[in-house]
Amino acid sequence: MQHFFYHIKQNKTLCLALCSLCVAGCSIKYSFTGASIAPAAKTFSVQTFPNMAPLVMPSLSASFTDALTMKMLTNTRLQQTEQDGDLAFEGEITNYTVTPQAITAEEMAAQNRLTIAVHVKFANAADPTQDFDKSFSQYEDYPSEQNLSNVEAELITTITEKLVEDIFNAAVANW
Repeated sequence: MQHFFYHIKQNKTLCLALCSLCVAGCSIKYSFTGASIAPAAKTFSVQTFPNMAPLVMPSLSASFTDALTMKMLTNTRLQQTEQDGDLAFEGEITNYTVTPQAITAEEMAAQNRLTIAVHVKFANAADPTQDFDKSFSQYEDYPSEQNLSNVEAELITTITEKLVEDIFNAAVANW
C-alpha cells in the first residue's frame, strides 16, 4: 500500500494534469431560468397566435403572442427572428370561456372562472425529439358579484403568464 501512495506522490503533476483535462472536457451549463437549450440553437420565432375561440377577446391574440416572445427574449440567450427560428412556436387560442363555479344555497354562482386555452406547435431544429403539438389551459376564478369587464384585463394577464410559463417549461426547461 505504501508503494501505491509513493507512486502517487511522485506523479502528482501527472495526476493534476489528468484531472484538469477531465474537468476541462466536461461541459456544464447552469441556468437560473431552468432553460436547457442546445448550444446549436441560436434563434427563436413566435408566430402570431390567432384567436379562434368561440368567444373572441380582441386584444388577446397580440397580448399572448407578445408575452411568449418576451419570455423567450428575457429568459434565453436566443435572438428573435421573424420565422423559422431554431426554436419555433406557432398555434392558436382555442378557448376563452367564463363558467360559473361554487354554487351557493340559493343556486347562484359565488364565483366565476375565466379559462383560456391555446394549442401550440413547437419545433426544435437543434433537437427534433423535443418537438411537441399540444394544448395548454389555465384559469382564474373571480367573485361573481364582480363584473367581468372590471377584472378581465387583470385576469387575462395572470392567465397568460401561467400559460406562457407552462409553454416555456415544456419547450426549454425539460421538466
